[in-house]
Amino acid sequence: MITQSINILLADDDKADCLLFKDALAELPVSATLTIVRNGEKVIEELTKRGNKLPDVLFLDLNMPRKNGFATLGAIKRSRELQNLPVIIITTASSQEMVNIVFRDAAHYYINKPADFLQLKKVIYEALTLIVQKNIPMPSEENFMITGDSIIIPNNDSK
Repeated sequence: MITQSINILLADDDKADCLLFKDALAELPVSATLTIVRNGEKVIEELTKRGNKLPDVLFLDLNMPRKNGFATLGAIKRSRELQNLPVIIITTASSQEMVNIVFRDAAHYYINKPADFLQLKKVIYEALTLIVQKNIPMPSEENFMITGDSIIIPNNDSK
C-alpha cells in the first residue's frame, strides 16, 4: 500500500484521456496531487519553474503537439537538474520500435493506455507503487512494460 503523498505531473493533449486518468487516480487508495499539461513545451516549463521541487513522477504521452513525448523525454534526460525525474510513458503507441526507443532513452517504464477503466487503475497503481520504492534500479527490458496484470488494488475504504 502507498502511504506517502505523491505529486504527479501528467502530460497529455487528449482531454478525455486526462479526465480518465484523473478519475482513475481518484478511485485509488493514494493521496496524490495531479497537475496536467497539454504538450512537451509546457512540461519543460512546468518542471523548470518549480526549481528544485520536482514532481515525484511524470506520466508522459508520446503523441502531443508542439513538442512530442520523444523530444520531451530527451530534453529531460539531457538536463542535469531533471535527468533523475522518473518518467513513465503512457501512450496508445504500441509498436515495439517505440518501446525500444524510449527504453534506450531512459524512460523508467512504459504503459500502453488500456481501454478498460479498471485496467487503467491497475497500471497507474502499479506505476505509483514502483515509483515510491526508493533506490530502485532502472528496470530491465523485460520489466519495462507495466501491464497491471498482477496488481490487486487495496481496499479504498479510507477515502
